[in-house]
Amino acid sequence: MQLHLFNSLSRQLEPFQPLDPQRVTLYICGPTVYNYVHIGNARPPVVFGLLVRLLRRLYPNVVYARNITDVDDKINAASAERGVPISEITDRYAQAYHEDMDRLGADRPDVVPHATDHIGQIIAMCERLIASGHAYAADGHVLFDVTTYPAYGQLSRRSTDEMLAGARVEVAPYKRTPGDFVLWKPSTPDLPGWDSPWGRGRPGWHIECSAMAATHLGETIDIHAGGIDLQFPHHENEIAQSTCAHGGKVFARYWLHNGMLNMGGRKMSKSLGNVTLVHDLLDAYPPEALRYVLMSAHYRQPLDWSEGAVEQAIRTLDRLYGTLRDLADVDAGEAGDPPASILQALCDDLNTPEALAHLAGIAAEARRAGDEATRRARKRELLDAGALLGLLQQTPDEWFKRGATSGDEGEGELAARIDALVAEREAARKSRDFARADELRSTLTDLGVLVEDGADGARWRWNR
Repeated sequence: MQLHLFNSLSRQLEPFQPLDPQRVTLYICGPTVYNYVHIGNARPPVVFGLLVRLLRRLYPNVVYARNITDVDDKINAASAERGVPISEITDRYAQAYHEDMDRLGADRPDVVPHATDHIGQIIAMCERLIASGHAYAADGHVLFDVTTYPAYGQLSRRSTDEMLAGARVEVAPYKRTPGDFVLWKPSTPDLPGWDSPWGRGRPGWHIECSAMAATHLGETIDIHAGGIDLQFPHHENEIAQSTCAHGGKVFARYWLHNGMLNMGGRKMSKSLGNVTLVHDLLDAYPPEALRYVLMSAHYRQPLDWSEGAVEQAIRTLDRLYGTLRDLADVDAGEAGDPPASILQALCDDLNTPEALAHLAGIAAEARRAGDEATRRARKRELLDAGALLGLLQQTPDEWFKRGATSGDEGEGELAARIDALVAEREAARKSRDFARADELRSTLTDLGVLVEDGADGARWRWNR
């Protein structure tokens, strides 16, 4: 099955052909760890993590890297504001990021490079760029000379004036050209720094990813992915410095960019103050519902985030899990390959909306099926498709009995209490004590529980 991807560099849908089919490489720009990430930051690990799963089905060896930026002015500011060591900030929020992505079902990368572990490689890259005439040292800084790379701006399709305006660059007296960007900068005694040929300092943002990608994946990688907001200046600068540091070699053969998340029609960003933290959402909603929303729009399109979208995802998953619950007595056999319709949708530039539509169609066929063989086949397809998409990873009972703790009760204790209330209500209904049954339903409603009466008895699920 041929995979096609939209290459941001060529602006075309292209068949994916790795440089070495025996070792496919993919790099995703990870977070700067100074706080919890917002839900927009979770879109690349979810959608491009799904791409990695797909690549692993098509190729024998895939090396997936997603970095951690643990040296940055925002980290320095957070450290100073809270009066704690910088490492305490970076360690805490890197760990929180990994745990939050785990809960969203985003697979951990094969390599998780930290910028501070690659200072030697960063300095060596700066030295190569200076030696080849693409960079220069000035006032303790090392800067990339954009005039030495004629293709600068090719990825973002921006003119020099647009790039200067978009980057809000500092026109410092030590720059030869206003658009020159920093590869290395000096550190004052109160800031983190490392010894270098240009004095004690720290790396610029862009050079970190170039050095980490080259160290772990090679000088030319197959796929570089990230948010569209990183296309300029971050990815543009990565291309320039990597290409020039490696003697003109192509840095990344395919560039993939996901669209932004919007809230209330505006881009979600910390600067606008309209962010919704993943950490908080995971405590309020089922993680699979958040994952479903992140896959509900094509990755290249903007995605409108709202509470209503999450609630709709929960209702959709209720139907899918309800189908599996109705098939509880069906033996689906051993795990197999995902349905061809799901794989074909994903091979078409990771078309997750189409894949989710096929998933719903399989569930609908299962509900209509009258013979055992069809029910068994559709259940197997649901489970295999869910395994690839990162959905339907719980049992129906676990899904419908999800919920937060109530007061001092643990989740297990609360579930046991609800089971007892539902059983008591069933007994009241059978004895025709409808007043007591209504009273118990009201109690269950107050606990956030929805009771569903059926021919084989009552079932309950969280209604949150």
